[in-house]
Amino acid sequence: MAIQHQNETELKDAAVRTAPPPMWQVVLLNDDYTPMDFVIDVLQQFFAMPSEKANQIMLKVHTEGRGICGVYPQDIAATKVAEVTQYARAHQHPLQCIMEVSQ
Repeated sequence: MAIQHQNETELKDAAVRTAPPPMWQVVLLNDDYTPMDFVIDVLQQFFAMPSEKANQIMLKVHTEGRGICGVYPQDIAATKVAEVTQYARAHQHPLQCIMEVSQ
């Protein structure tokens, strides 16, 4: 009768460190045609901003050329960009909404 030797492999718990996924900023860009009231409406409707905060961001877009609407995981940011762009085009405004990796 043959004796079988079993190789035992010891698995050690490895400390696996994963970085959180990058967050993305959703940014509105200024243009010379989209009314300020429409930008405020977009900020309230798609980013749940109160009136005062929406007005501050709209003024930032108007004076500095861009304003950050929020910071989200990539898929949520992409959805927000698509929704805002679709809404703006449906209302015949050239408002641009983009996403950038948050720093």
